[in-house]
Amino acid sequence: MSLRANSNRQVRHVPAGREYLTFRLGSEEYGIDILKVQEIRSYEPPTKIANSPAYLKGVVNLRGVIVPIVDLRVKFNCVGDDGQAEINHFTVVIVLNVKGRVVGAVVDSVSDVMQLSEQMIQPAPEMSSSVVDTTYITGIANLSERLLILMDIESLMSSSEMGLITDLTDRNH
Repeated sequence: MSLRANSNRQVRHVPAGREYLTFRLGSEEYGIDILKVQEIRSYEPPTKIANSPAYLKGVVNLRGVIVPIVDLRVKFNCVGDDGQAEINHFTVVIVLNVKGRVVGAVVDSVSDVMQLSEQMIQPAPEMSSSVVDTTYITGIANLSERLLILMDIESLMSSSEMGLITDLTDRNH
């Protein structure tokens, strides 16, 4: 690994040496800032909320806090041919702290905690927003034999499309 920590090339939202929690959605590996992660829990079926989008699985009571559970596999279309995301003993919920709110994210499995230097991260590719939404991708880390997609989980969870953080904030004021 290079010791050039101060490269002129800047990557959006990625300071040098940041740690990422890596996880799998289908066959792809993603990384999120470890500082947003509160805990990792085994999957337990949430209480469903009527008329919610398919990716919002419901809510769970986490030590007295009602936490919305988002299935990232459904959100990013990492599902089987039947349109369902399999629940097995590897399936976990990553409990996130996003803008002062607690949100759970269902993923296929958690892989590792990894420190990435700025030199390992390439900018997200430019693609037409009508084809694929890359606004939540902060970069791609090239890890010898595989690529790791780095995700801005705070931006995703607080997006108006998800409707989680703004709705919760509005209700409390």
